[in-house]
Amino acid sequence: MKKILATLTITVDTRERVNTHVLDYFRKKDVPFKLQTMKTADYSAMIPKNEEFGISRDLYLAALIERKNGVDELVESIKDRSRFENELIRASRHPFVLIVEDVNGYEKILQGKYRSKYKPESLLGSLKTFETRYNFSTVFLPPHLTGNYVLHHMLYYAREFLKH
Repeated sequence: MKKILATLTITVDTRERVNTHVLDYFRKKDVPFKLQTMKTADYSAMIPKNEEFGISRDLYLAALIERKNGVDELVESIKDRSRFENELIRASRHPFVLIVEDVNGYEKILQGKYRSKYKPESLLGSLKTFETRYNFSTVFLPPHLTGNYVLHHMLYYAREFLKH
């Protein structure tokens, strides 16, 4: 199992912007990753074909991670309701996490500390409604931990996937 998990490759959407800090983390930790166009989300993972381990083809994991670079980007996404909801509908077919790169993001939402005029209670209501409706969780992290979160989320997902 450990040898198979060591081959886990993170997939990164080619349209993902301002993610040098995530890719640098992968490089520093020698985490295999590949850039590819993804229909939904910014990150996922795959286990490459490996005949030695009995893996006859690349195995793409169902887990997805969407990243927002802060509360302002999250607010703008939520305000563009139909586009954001369409993205959530596509993602809801898979285990899905939304990362907001701001460790104080939840507090900022409650206090209305973002550029938009969106009322804090409306923003929180929309976010929590979407989480419930589309079965995902939002995680507020400092940017320097995003790469670590993506890696470990995918590793443990892959481990459970391989057990079954």
